[in-house]
Amino acid sequence: MRFFAPRKPDGELTGHTMPMGGSAGLLAEVWDWMKSVVIALLVVVLVHQYGFHLSTVKGASMQPTLEEGEWLFINKTIRFFGAPERGDVIVLRETDGINSDHPYLVKRVVAVEGDELVIQQGKLFVNGVEVEEAYTDTPIEDGGFDPYTVQKGCLFVMGDNRHRHASYDSRSFGAISLEQVEGRVEWIIWPWDKFKSL
Repeated sequence: MRFFAPRKPDGELTGHTMPMGGSAGLLAEVWDWMKSVVIALLVVVLVHQYGFHLSTVKGASMQPTLEEGEWLFINKTIRFFGAPERGDVIVLRETDGINSDHPYLVKRVVAVEGDELVIQQGKLFVNGVEVEEAYTDTPIEDGGFDPYTVQKGCLFVMGDNRHRHASYDSRSFGAISLEQVEGRVEWIIWPWDKFKSL
């Protein structure tokens, strides 16, 4: 005669697994999913704001280096770790007070703070030395530019398109502040056949 039956594992008491709490379990799963989405969006925003982003070329001021419609990979960390150097291609915010449908410009740094530049006979001279500009396809056609010394904390920028009236740059609006720099162009990433570093 047996007074006690052998104990069964908990999962076998009724032949079914224990319920997880119904709607409470679903809400917890949705909340976890929403947290993941919010974190992912936050990372994207931070990377776009302070790290890297993509930009599209508009206009012809940087020909032949950059063409209309090309996609650029922009390194924004340069604003926090150093400053652009001569020869760098940068994205900058237009000078305050200028109305434009395109508030950002892509230009090349041709002189940095303390440099003296002058344009004579279609050639650019920085600190008395002619700059070899393999990225251009013509001498500077807009005429001369009197000697100009770049102020502290500023850059002098020009478009690579040196045909007459082809580029709106520091020859028109003066040197730009480092605070106007949005980032440095690292690569052309689209179209694929134009992919290259700058």
